[in-house]
Amino acid sequence: MQYFQALKLGQKRVAASREYLNKITNNRAMPALALRDTKSSIWEPVGEENYYAIVDESSGFVLTDTSGYIVSLCDKDGFSKTIVQGVTKEQKDMLVSQFQKDGIPEFKGKVILPV
Repeated sequence: MQYFQALKLGQKRVAASREYLNKITNNRAMPALALRDTKSSIWEPVGEENYYAIVDESSGFVLTDTSGYIVSLCDKDGFSKTIVQGVTKEQKDMLVSQFQKDGIPEFKGKVILPV
């Protein structure tokens, strides 16, 4: 796929995921990655599917924001499409409950966040 085609499709998928996350977080969601890093010259958009992931320091990340968790909606390979930072434990629990109610599965692998 050509770069601009992959980017446009990825941006569309990011926007859809962000719209959903904004709806359940009072418009706190930020866009993340539109393209996958394939370590080659092939351009691929992030996947269409949504998985949720809760990121904290036990995930191997050093969070500079000490005010809580990062909640990510990512594709099946862990590429984050949208994130919310500074989520408290209570907010995290409510979001996980909402994800489960909406049928969004949990991502169990290593989440890829924007730098």
